[in-house]
Parts: sequence; structure tokens; C-alpha cells
Amino acid sequence: MKISCVILTMGNRVAELNRAVESALNQIDGDVEVVIVGNGADVPSVSATPPEGSAAVVKTIRLDQNTGIPAGRNRGVEECSGDVVLFLDDDGWYADQKVVAHVRDRFATEPDLAVISFRVMDPDGGIGQRRHVPRLRAGDPQRSSPVTTFLGGASAIRRSAFLQVGGLPERFFYAHEETDLAWRLLGEGYRIEYDAETVMYHPQVPPTRHTDFYRLNARNRVWLARRNLPWPLAFLYLTNWVVLTVIRERASGAPLKAWFTGFFEGLRTPAGERRPMAWRTAWRMVKLGRPPIV
Repeated sequence: MKISCVILTMGNRVAELNRAVESALNQIDGDVEVVIVGNGADVPSVSATPPEGSAAVVKTIRLDQNTGIPAGRNRGVEECSGDVVLFLDDDGWYADQKVVAHVRDRFATEPDLAVISFRVMDPDGGIGQRRHVPRLRAGDPQRSSPVTTFLGGASAIRRSAFLQVGGLPERFFYAHEETDLAWRLLGEGYRIEYDAETVMYHPQVPPTRHTDFYRLNARNRVWLARRNLPWPLAFLYLTNWVVLTVIRERASGAPLKAWFTGFFEGLRTPAGERRPMAWRTAWRMVKLGRPPIV
């Protein structure tokens, strides 16, 4: 089973990119095909090279403009030849050299497994961020479990399943594209697992560092519901998130204003193809501990 790794870069973190590439190339029995996508930027020259005797390779693609995370990753997958694709942020790296062997074993023996979401650790020894454990009960990051979404930059995906459901929704640009893909995979009967044994390092940075975080977060949440949920669940899902956001951001005027700007943008602009999940899929998500209203 061949493994590929897609790394997006804006070309502005050369040392970090080199570290990411090196961590993928140096996997034991890995022979990883690394595809670096310059998202609206030239791909910097990296010094990392495949170990002697390895069949690992490094490919590069340059996109003329920054098309966003989902479109960039989709282009990377198109260039891959692997049965399984790893997605890695250019400022992340794998904690040890056994990640790929573990991933390969799981996908080879579990044909209904579509995605593995990795455990993300702070390289400086911090406690980690709650959002890096993709489930409601996130208190113990060392506990593996089935989940209903995953972390895009810390994951491994069965390429055939990815292509079967159409890949990541490119119009999202950033935020919730993984959940859109995950819900469609669940609808096709696949499993998604948070696997605490697959560990990567990533600096602790708040998602709010992105200028349009609040607007895109809200817009894409509306699009997510419009594309994937039966209308009664879509109403409950969006109502729930309006209430949660008002409670969380009630003391922050600018973020709340940006969030509602995005929310109404999501209501009035095209969300893309609507394929509402079956009620049995929604019930499956309830049994997995995260009903599609949270």
C-alpha cells in the first residue's frame, strides 16, 4: 500500500517546510511520495532528501494564486499516486519514524476505514489545544475513538474514498471543509478514527490568527448545514451555533459582528451541491457521540 503526503506552503516558512518534508521522508519502511503545493507562491528549495536506498520522492506544484486550503489539498491529491494520502501542515512534523508504518497497517487491514485523525502535541510541552481532539469529550487526548470529523493538517485519508465523495469543498477556502468531507464519508458507510498512536508536533497557535477567521467560520458553518443536513437538523444546528457564539463572544464586539456577517453571507450565497445525509447517518453520528446539531 503506497503512501503519499501533501504539504501546502505559502513559501514563507522554509526551515519549517524542510523539517516537515524530512519527517515524512525519513519514515521507517515509508517510501513516502511527498507532494509540496505552493499555494499562490513558489515552492522553496528544501534540503531534505530521501534516505539512501529509499523509493521516496519529492514532487512540487505551483498554483498561480492562493486557492485556499481545500482546493490546494485537492490539487495535491490529484498529483498523488498513493493509496493513502497524509495531509501535513508545513509547520508541523511527525513525532517519530513509525507513523507511516502504523497508518499503512491500519488501512491495509480495515477496508471501511476512510480517515485517521492524528494526535497533535505541543513541541514545547504544553497541554495541547482542545480543538485538536475532534470529539466532544476531549479531556483525554491519549484515548483513541471513532469520531465524526478530523483535523485536516494532521490526518491520513484513503484516496479512493476521498475521490468517491468528491474531495474537499473548494469554495469553503478555509474552515469546516474537513467536516463536510467527513459527513459525506460517514454517509457512504466509512469510519473515521482519532488514533492517539499517530502523533505529530505542531506549535500552539490560535485559529483566530487568520484575518477572516470569524467570518469564514460562520459562513462555512451555514454552507455545511445547507449542503449536508436535512432541513430540520440544519435549523437546529444553526440555531445552536448562534446561541453558542453569542454566549462565547458576547463581550467581544468586533468578532461577533464579523461572525454574523459571515452567517448571513452563508445564507444568501450559493453553498454548492446539496446532498442531505440520510437520517440513518444522523443516527449513526448520535451513537458516535456527536449528533449533527453540535
